[in-house]
Amino acid sequence: MQKRKYFGTDGIRNRVGQGMISPDQVLKLGWATGQVMQKRGLKSVLIGKDTRISGYMFESALEAGFIAAGIDVYLVGPVPTPAVSYLTQTFNNDLGVVISASHNPHEDNGIKFFSSEGQKISDELELEIEATFERKMKVVDSETLGKAQRIDDAAGRYIEFCKGTYRAKQKLKGLRIVLDCANGATYHIAPSVFKELGAEVFAIGVKPDGVNINKSCGATDLNALVQAVDAHRADLGIAFDGDGDRVMMVDESGQIADGDAILYILATMTGKPVHGVVGTLMSNLGFENTLKAKGIDFVRSNVGDRFVKELLLQKGWIYGSEPSGHVLCLNKISTGDGIVAALQVLAALVSQNKKLKSVLAEIQVYPQELRNITVANNRGVEENSRLQKAIQQAEKEFAGKGRVLIRASGTEPKIRVMVEGQDLTQVTKLADELQAVVESEFS
Repeated sequence: MQKRKYFGTDGIRNRVGQGMISPDQVLKLGWATGQVMQKRGLKSVLIGKDTRISGYMFESALEAGFIAAGIDVYLVGPVPTPAVSYLTQTFNNDLGVVISASHNPHEDNGIKFFSSEGQKISDELELEIEATFERKMKVVDSETLGKAQRIDDAAGRYIEFCKGTYRAKQKLKGLRIVLDCANGATYHIAPSVFKELGAEVFAIGVKPDGVNINKSCGATDLNALVQAVDAHRADLGIAFDGDGDRVMMVDESGQIADGDAILYILATMTGKPVHGVVGTLMSNLGFENTLKAKGIDFVRSNVGDRFVKELLLQKGWIYGSEPSGHVLCLNKISTGDGIVAALQVLAALVSQNKKLKSVLAEIQVYPQELRNITVANNRGVEENSRLQKAIQQAEKEFAGKGRVLIRASGTEPKIRVMVEGQDLTQVTKLADELQAVVESEFS
């Protein structure tokens, strides 16, 4: 596969005003994508966004670019990323676009694309868009310009869809739930979903101001959620990230249920036989052993929900996740959806009259150190001889009782170091040593 110039592992992302994430470039990106659509006989695009302040600017730029290429535009405003996947299909659009940098701070933004089937677009289509982007922009004749309109009931439609994925006979009445919406795209949607299913909801992170998205809240920072669960004496807490495709949970004591734990619940408590599930290279080894002890196959994909999904489709399975909270329930929706995944967990707990805390006690978790190291350049991780020697030495010390994974982030200028094993002291020591090597070689 030809190397892509602009697209990363999850669309296009950068600091606002830099590279492709500047208004002139985004306008041309819309035009280039529209040109590719025209060649394929595609006529309309649906555009959604999260709550970061730059979304207004990029929404307008994309709208202008698509219209200049003769593509009709439907604007749905702030909605979760999975909502765009769903709504693109619901409104019979040919393409869906999300303006979001997911879990990143407001200073960043990005562009993601979905096909008419709600799937992330192919590598081939991304390459064709990139090639078209390199050409000189030419506006179509005035009489063939695209038109734009806003869809006012998009959020309501998505709320009803989410509620429809909850299949337990008993609703959520009697459950006290804290929701942390990360001041992001779920702020006006998630509370309604859970309230309308009967839960008593305490919502935090629901006052977006354009710059507080993901700031000390949401799926990437659970401190506020843990405190709120304790303060409200809630049964559990649920946190989403800025664009709503990630979910993390905590029990009444503040114990965290990450993507591994959520996947365990889906695999063991849905009431239907589950032959296998997909995790990633970051999934905990103890979690893997717990699943295998129950006779459930477990395979690892590369990091990234698109790779999890590819492997699920190959295997014919429906459940997969990343520890960071991307959870796939392919029997409900074609992409990772934090609200939908949380509802499936609650349906399982309610149906079996279990508390989240008791289920988490079933999962073996090995001590794990995760270090996200900001570097000047994160390229060449696999080629750096000093780092590779350090990894080999760490694995030798583990003697088969631990794992090391070091990789470059596909969305940020960071190198991610993961070390896990049965002994916490050894894990911390090796993580410190490997972090020192990374900082010396790449900073």
